[in-house]
Amino acid sequence: MVDALTPKILLAEDDNDMRRFLVKALQQAGYEVSSFDNGQSAYDQLRVEPFELLLTDIVMPEMDGIELARRATELDPDIKVMFITGFAAVALNPSNHAPQQAKVLSKPFHLRDLVSEVQRMLAA
Repeated sequence: MVDALTPKILLAEDDNDMRRFLVKALQQAGYEVSSFDNGQSAYDQLRVEPFELLLTDIVMPEMDGIELARRATELDPDIKVMFITGFAAVALNPSNHAPQQAKVLSKPFHLRDLVSEVQRMLAA
């Protein structure tokens, strides 16, 4: 059973193995996770329920992670954003208008690092 105090994370990652891996790690760390394989589906879910954190890949079909993050912060200015990517320079390029407070975790990363970064962001 999930109580109202459990932070909800929305995960958008098009790589199936990576997505399953991340969901399992985050659930074991005590988070409620909804996951999607593209940005459009994730955005549709954001419109029906609130999340504390958006964890998104950048390069995805239908809607990339940067566009998803922009739209997510328009819907909910308080949502925290973390990009998981092999292309950190893309996320950090100011011309793409990614949310300023977004964190970037570069692939490959250790699950321990992901979980501690998520805990840090949600505690902030």
